[in-house]
Amino acid sequence: MDDHSITLDWPFESARSLDPQQRWFQSESNLCLDFHGDPCRAGLAVFSDGNHHMALEETLQTFLSYQPDLEDIFYATTPPGVLVELMQHGRLHLGNLTLSRQPDVFIGPDNILSKMAEEGRVHSPKLFMRSRCNVMLVRKGNPRKISGIHDLLRSDVRVFISNPKTEKASYQVYSETVLNLAVEQGDSHQFEKLFANELNNMVYGQRIHHRELPQALAANRADVAVLYYHLALRYTRIFPDLFEILPLGGTSDAPAATAAHHLTDYHVAVVNPDNPFVEALMVHLFSDQTTEIYSRHGLDRP
Repeated sequence: MDDHSITLDWPFESARSLDPQQRWFQSESNLCLDFHGDPCRAGLAVFSDGNHHMALEETLQTFLSYQPDLEDIFYATTPPGVLVELMQHGRLHLGNLTLSRQPDVFIGPDNILSKMAEEGRVHSPKLFMRSRCNVMLVRKGNPRKISGIHDLLRSDVRVFISNPKTEKASYQVYSETVLNLAVEQGDSHQFEKLFANELNNMVYGQRIHHRELPQALAANRADVAVLYYHLALRYTRIFPDLFEILPLGGTSDAPAATAAHHLTDYHVAVVNPDNPFVEALMVHLFSDQTTEIYSRHGLDRP
């Protein structure tokens, strides 16, 4: 198969299992990956930033198994700005489908939830989880023979990164990590040119880098990406024949953060305290079981 024809076959993601025969989609036109479950029948709705969606999915599956009166959990895993706008405007258009479901719980970066708390949209944000480190991801076999950040400067290497305008938070994490590592190595000037795109080898995502990044590598539109370890771990687990991880600290088997790594804290806040399932969900989110789930997916309790 020509590399340029590859379209990733993402697994089904939901709090509740579904008969595969009930799915209807076309991967290049009608495919909705970051809105999960039935917004009409779900007794609980969770809005979350998307890059730890794999850990959130397992956490909500476990919670749902403890709640016989809860038919389904609807959860969204997009960049947080999209979900904030949905709350502000009361609806979001997904192609020709309009979604108006509002969240009961919101998970996201501190700056987002702090502002929402000031506006009275959420209640008492709490520190929830933290990213572990950042790594590089390449195609299986590492065809460009990339070994470190110095290879990001090569003219024959195309570097994928999240969009600096539509996904500012992740772009800042990735770019600052590389720039910090470059300072440690005494060569920051060339990397400043890299992130100014003066080297003309950057490939930017559009809006949803946690889906766009692996697709760009798989379809040979990019050669390497800098990203959260927990995302890279997810991709190598569900697409083991397509990707491999290159650490930016630690080892290939156990990547780890150095002082240069920019990490992310995730906070959680209640939106609708009147929902009868919210209190139990908050207890579950801070349980040892959820800590273990997130740890297996490459994130840690602060």
